[in-house]
Parts: sequence; C-alpha cells; structure tokens
Amino acid sequence: MPVKILMVCLGNICRSPLAEGILASKLPKNDFFVDSAGTGHWHVGNPPDKRSILTAEKNGIDITHQRGKLFKPSFFQEYDHIFVMDTHNYNDVIAMAKNEEDKKKVLLILDELFPGENVDVPDPYNGIQSNFDQVFEMLEEACESIANKLLKK
Repeated sequence: MPVKILMVCLGNICRSPLAEGILASKLPKNDFFVDSAGTGHWHVGNPPDKRSILTAEKNGIDITHQRGKLFKPSFFQEYDHIFVMDTHNYNDVIAMAKNEEDKKKVLLILDELFPGENVDVPDPYNGIQSNFDQVFEMLEEACESIANKLLKK
C-alpha cells in the first residue's frame, strides 16, 4: 500500500499542482501516491493554469494530466499526509477535521523549511509568469526536504 500525500491550495490550478508534480518526481511511484486538491470549487475538472504548466515544463515536469478537485472531509481517511500552501487553506482544511488524528495530518508545506513560522506560499494566480517560477523554487526546496524524510521512513 503506497504512502498517500495530498497537496492543497485554493483553486487547485496553481500551487498544489506544482507541488504534486514536484514531489511525485522525487518519489518512487510504487511506494508513494501524490495528489492535489483545492478548498474552492471554481476549477474542479480543469487542468492546471497554463503558467503552472509552463513553469513545470521548464523544470522537466509534466502536470498536464492533472485535473482540479475539491477537498473533501473523506480525504483525511484516504491520505497519510496533507500539505497546505497557506494559512487560509490550513484553516479551511482543519475546519473539516473530525478529530485530532485528522488535524495531525495537516501541515503548512513551508513549515518544512521554516518550522513554526507559518510562512505562506504566495498565490501567483493574479501575477505574472515569474511569480510562478518563484513559487516553483519554494516548493522545490520544500518537496526535496519532504521527499528525503519520507524516503528515510
């Protein structure tokens, strides 16, 4: 049974698809399953933002197969680890938790680099291409650390 990891942002078209693609590229597919979802419903069924696709492509990662999905409370049972992109997403996800066990699965992704500092991954949606590239660099560093920890377990 593979370890299941979920990346969560607001619309599931910018940050979490990048995080999904980055982390999946660092882990063996037989042992790990990486997915993503959003706390908002606007982009359900849609592919990632073209700028996220371009940024991933420039870094050798294909995220064109991904489709937006809405975070559901049942995901607490389906996934072993849930990484959220910012404190707003964190609060939305935690509000759906049924118990402490659910809450323990949820972490801000940049806590991996800045423990306890509650640093958000900025949402590049209203920005320009370079904002997506900056987000990629942050997520690349965080996912490298996450992958190393998961592979040591």
